[in-house]
Amino acid sequence: MQAPPADPEGDTGASVRVDRWLLAVRAFKTRPLAQAACRSGKVSIDGRTAAPDRPVHRSELVAIRTPLGERRLRVVELGVRRVSPAEARLLYSDETPPATATAPAEHLAGLRERGAGRPTKRDRRATDRLRER
Repeated sequence: MQAPPADPEGDTGASVRVDRWLLAVRAFKTRPLAQAACRSGKVSIDGRTAAPDRPVHRSELVAIRTPLGERRLRVVELGVRRVSPAEARLLYSDETPPATATAPAEHLAGLRERGAGRPTKRDRRATDRLRER
């Protein structure tokens, strides 16, 4: 019996490393960033923390914690190359719950309206309180 022919992209169709899949769906800009997120425990597959070399299969749920919140992506197709955003959206279905309007916008704490001038001491203290949480 012969082995199946090698795929030029390295994808056998059964599974792909999670760090390569995260790069393909454009969750991270580079593969080392995806690997670092996996090593620091910010990526989980079906509720279990994932190492960068863990294989990901179709229909698994990949959760990614980012500074802007948590993203939940259901694997639809396997990909190993970084592709255009339109093609990347075909590789997953986004199951991220909608953000609530009452959630604090911590990522906007340091932003000010254009032309608002220099922050006052009171503004700086309010920003520091938000960042300490």
